[in-house]
Amino acid sequence: MVQRRIFAGANIRNLRKARGLRQSELASLLGISPSYLSQVESDDRALTPTLNDSLRRHFPVEWQDIPTDQAAELLHAFEEALNSSVSPVGHTTAQVRKIVEQFPEFAERFIHLNRDHRTAIQRLEMLDEAIGANNAAGGRLPWEEVRDWFHNTNNYVDTLDRAAEAFSETISDAHDSPSTTQMVQWLERQGTSLRFSGNGPVRRYDNLTDTLTINTAKTNESARFHISWHIASTAFNAEIADISQNAILKSETARHLLTIGLGNYAAGSILMPYGRFRSAARSARHDIDRLRHTFGSTFEQVCHRLSTLQRPGARGTPMYFCRVDMAGNITKRHSATRLRFARFGGACPLWVVHEAVAVPDRIHVQLSEMPDGVRYVSIAKGIVKQTDSFLQQPRRYAVALGCEVDFAPDFIYADGINLQNPDTPTHIGESCRICTRDDCDQRAFPPSDKEITVNPQERDIVPYKIQSRAFKP
Repeated sequence: MVQRRIFAGANIRNLRKARGLRQSELASLLGISPSYLSQVESDDRALTPTLNDSLRRHFPVEWQDIPTDQAAELLHAFEEALNSSVSPVGHTTAQVRKIVEQFPEFAERFIHLNRDHRTAIQRLEMLDEAIGANNAAGGRLPWEEVRDWFHNTNNYVDTLDRAAEAFSETISDAHDSPSTTQMVQWLERQGTSLRFSGNGPVRRYDNLTDTLTINTAKTNESARFHISWHIASTAFNAEIADISQNAILKSETARHLLTIGLGNYAAGSILMPYGRFRSAARSARHDIDRLRHTFGSTFEQVCHRLSTLQRPGARGTPMYFCRVDMAGNITKRHSATRLRFARFGGACPLWVVHEAVAVPDRIHVQLSEMPDGVRYVSIAKGIVKQTDSFLQQPRRYAVALGCEVDFAPDFIYADGINLQNPDTPTHIGESCRICTRDDCDQRAFPPSDKEITVNPQERDIVPYKIQSRAFKP
């Protein structure tokens, strides 16, 4: 297998300028001489495996979008498969490259086996969901279909995102986010009147009078979002309809839910246009409070938007995002990381998001480690949504956001954590029914694929022992 040399001078130069670094500063960071870096930036020298490792380590976000050739694509896929294996082993690009060059068939087979393994895990997750929902057939409900549709698109819808970004820049007059006044003026130009009411639905549109009514009992950020939703459903009606009609869904109910979800996606993209939001997020090191003030959005909206920054060639820091209610049900979820969520409630009780539900209005930070050895820096915040009447209970839930520990330097919430101490991480799992940990005293259920033994003469916190052999019905 002939390995084509990779030249990435323009990419490195653009990266350096975007970070505001001089050649001498970047060279020092990479452990090379300024003259060597100058030759690399001028494409007089190709990337070496060692330099590639250093760039990937120091700039994981930018380096994930560096274009590669076909051979390098196999190298990248093999490296990803190694990193996502159950027991990942430390390796260098040089070691991986040697395997790919000398044994390409082995590398391809390993990639396929890893993909089959992940498929098996997903099937086990669906079984877990079916058991939890008392649904032996394992069929998905309409909102689960829509949730999985967004997950399969990596929570990024390119057509809508770019259209919303262009629209936002057109009406915002060079501001980071369009103001409420600017959005109302656009509606008025379309002949739509806006009125506010102290009761009724959060948002209601009357076709006969072309009137949009917003409930004033909600926050200003909520009102902005619902005005933006109506604009998005109007301005991008054709795009949303086309995507919905071509989506592979089993029911019209799911298709209607997808239409609403796409409207939500476009509304968020108008208020937080991709390029400006991505730049601000990087500059603020993903400080949620700074971002929500800049873009006039809620804590949850900002967290959700951060999980959508997956535009090819301009990705953001890979994040996971979810929302959990008081009962522990995961009502929203997406992961651009290797973290997988329980498909039906029952999330790990050691996860910081549960503490946040109980203690709202402050940000909780956690360093956690999954059974596959991958560590995450996570934040969670409990949120209380007030109602417009004493007769209605406030809605309480928590949102969580996190990234893999490799991206910790770009995540301001990691600053106070000792990332090197092996005792710092909290060892969590995905769901008790599929968690592989056999030493957890917080288990609610034994794993569904392992046998257990019970000794009547001995009782620990968990009243059974998990065996290594698979369960046999």
